[in-house]
Amino acid sequence: MSSTAFRHASIGIAAAVLVFGFSTTVHAQQYVKGERPQQRGYSLAVITEGGKTVWLGGQIATVDDTGKSLAGDFEGQVRQIFKLIDTTLQKAGGRLSNMVQMTVFITDVRYGDRLTEIRREIFGDNFPGSALITVTALADPNAKIEIQGYAVIGSK
Repeated sequence: MSSTAFRHASIGIAAAVLVFGFSTTVHAQQYVKGERPQQRGYSLAVITEGGKTVWLGGQIATVDDTGKSLAGDFEGQVRQIFKLIDTTLQKAGGRLSNMVQMTVFITDVRYGDRLTEIRREIFGDNFPGSALITVTALADPNAKIEIQGYAVIGSK
């Protein structure tokens, strides 16, 4: 790339930052709520400004912290997954409450209500946006749930 082309590309990036107001120091989350989503433990949307986006790979949990098997224990798997996600987000400078979107895969539609109860317990009244998808199986045959998503971390 020539120095002129590089300079123009740099100016374009700087202009985009000014026009779109990208910031890495200010972060706020606003939750767009609705009656049905609140009952099911998710938000219609989460609006963020600024912050650092962390894309989380799919997470399963078939053993707990002590190595005890969680095969067949849906609730144990859910709680362990959220614990693992929180640990990952702490390494990035955040916490579980910074999650703004999650995609949840479950192997039995009947797990949906229990997932909702646990999510309400963990997130209180401010839920990430979410999709819940029932699948026939996950990569590990002992896994009953997998969660992936993203978080926006920054000072509030």
